[in-house]
Amino acid sequence: MTAAFHHRSVLLDELLDALAPKPGGVYVDATVGGGGHSVGLLERAGEGTRLFAFDRDQSALAAARERLAVFGDRVTFIHSSFDKLAEELAARGVETVDGVLADLGVSSPQLDRPERGFSFGHDGPLDMRMDPSQGETALELIARLEQDELADVIFELGEERRSRRIARTIHEAYDAGELSTTAELRAAVHRATGGKRGRRDPATRTFQALRMAVNGELTQLDALLEALPGLLADAGVAVIISFHSLEDRPVKWFFRRCPELTPLTKRPVVASREEQVDNPRSRSAKLRAARREPRVEAA
Repeated sequence: MTAAFHHRSVLLDELLDALAPKPGGVYVDATVGGGGHSVGLLERAGEGTRLFAFDRDQSALAAARERLAVFGDRVTFIHSSFDKLAEELAARGVETVDGVLADLGVSSPQLDRPERGFSFGHDGPLDMRMDPSQGETALELIARLEQDELADVIFELGEERRSRRIARTIHEAYDAGELSTTAELRAAVHRATGGKRGRRDPATRTFQALRMAVNGELTQLDALLEALPGLLADAGVAVIISFHSLEDRPVKWFFRRCPELTPLTKRPVVASREEQVDNPRSRSAKLRAARREPRVEAA
């Protein structure tokens, strides 16, 4: 299973430096994926550290269980999205934790598996669900939305200026029975945009928008951010890695404006040149961290 879900962790050293895990602490990996960040955390923290590993992708959890088996019962695996962190932890008797880390966005194994439908690099069904066991697929979302609604999704979540034309072409392809795979969706976008001319495929923004809509990514991020002040223990640290501005902006402003949190990063931490060469996915990664201020005791 690990071989099928091999995911390279970005900004690992930078994340661990910001999180500064301590022996005997309690931590949450909100997006455990293949377990790379969690391994680094547990190794650096030392004995007695507990970790709650969340992921809504069962294949990711299976890979993480295998990779983290050496840590035994110090790790608790939870099949859940990260908007339910506080609820799931409370059900296990945990009210506060010493640190939370989250690596947002889609992982390389998800992109590379055609049956998941995340990427036009591999033809597959229009699915895009991070949790394939529930929720509507990208194709079902397209079928449900009116053309103007689809255009709004592509514009807002993909920051795509040609969203109206693209939405119209996608609906035409759907009505003609020519929209069931990632290759057919890409072809529809190409018809609307004139095809590939630069380095970035013109379908990239549309695929991003549909994936984010299918998985409710920004809504879940907002819920995670809102939970942090109550979930973090005094001096607890949250570290979030994002991969585009729609994720980075809410993290930046929440960390700056929340009175219970103090930002630890004035500017986002980015990957070194060496890491960017070694792992191209890291080029767009931005890390921000914040520390929980001590609670004021009631008089």
